[in-house]
Amino acid sequence: MPIDQIAIPILGALAAWCSQERSSAITRWASVFGLVGTPFWFWASWKAEQWGIFTLSAVYGLAWLRGLWVHWISPQSA
Repeated sequence: MPIDQIAIPILGALAAWCSQERSSAITRWASVFGLVGTPFWFWASWKAEQWGIFTLSAVYGLAWLRGLWVHWISPQSA
């Protein structure tokens, strides 16, 4: 099984799980797992010539980058 087919479900599930946690200490990790998974989405969609998924991967990547900015680079105190 190719590495992208292993990484996509594991990292995607971790990102989704973390995004739904009540603890902000765990929620902030969702963007990290999502970003780490993004290159695998790009690779898999490129190989399969699934251009819609490739474009959607870019949109998700931007959303995960926003999460990285909000939770890691420029967090605001509550």
